Amino acid sequence: MKIAEQIRNKIKSIPESEPFGYADLGIEQTDFVTAAKALERLQKSGTIKKVSKGVFYKPKMTIMGPLGPDYDALLTRFLYKNGKRVGYVTGGELYNQLNLTTQNYFRTKIATNRSRKKIEKGWLKTNTVKAYAEITEDNYQLLGILDAVKDIRKISDTSTSQAVKILAGKLANFKKSDIEELITLSIFYPPRVRALLGAIIEDKFATTFDLSILKNSLNPTSVYKLKIKETDFPTIKNWQIK
Repeated sequence: MKIAEQIRNKIKSIPESEPFGYADLGIEQTDFVTAAKALERLQKSGTIKKVSKGVFYKPKMTIMGPLGPDYDALLTRFLYKNGKRVGYVTGGELYNQLNLTTQNYFRTKIATNRSRKKIEKGWLKTNTVKAYAEITEDNYQLLGILDAVKDIRKISDTSTSQAVKILAGKLANFKKSDIEELITLSIFYPPRVRALLGAIIEDKFATTFDLSILKNSLNPTSVYKLKIKETDFPTIKNWQIK
């Protein structure tokens, strides 16, 4: 079967609006040049549309015109590779999900271990940033928490102290193993993250956890200006935070 015919037959079985790439079409790397020409012809005919390099979709027609690609399905393509998680949503969209802000964001930020891409396709706009640690299905939510700690002063529509209180409330419900993993992962983050995490854990759990790894990782002469009141979090004085 010719490559062009193989592609047409495969595309027929792909649901409308669902993004797909060369791997979904069963194209061997040695046939990529031929496949690219066939896909280009399908784009010109309007059968498919291009989202980004190597990613396409069949537009679903409505009375209002063609719909764009499925947002969640498209995001999944950037969050997983060969069934393995390699990215997660971070930034404003995540902080909204964590109830740290009520502001809506129109650009999705993805932290990833893969090569970074930028998508500008109508309403779908994404930026990618390098993740601080290796991402797994078990730790990506914890990395999101650490991202929030890192950006605590940049989160819009809330005060730093209020954002810290919300995060502290969430940590209070974490399993012991999750807190221990947070401590381990925080070593990959800037010192201010380790300092604030230490202050939050000490405030919520007193002496339950060994925080020496955090304490010893900090420069004893450094001061972290986060605009947090000691009356809100008395433990910040133990972590050089002001």
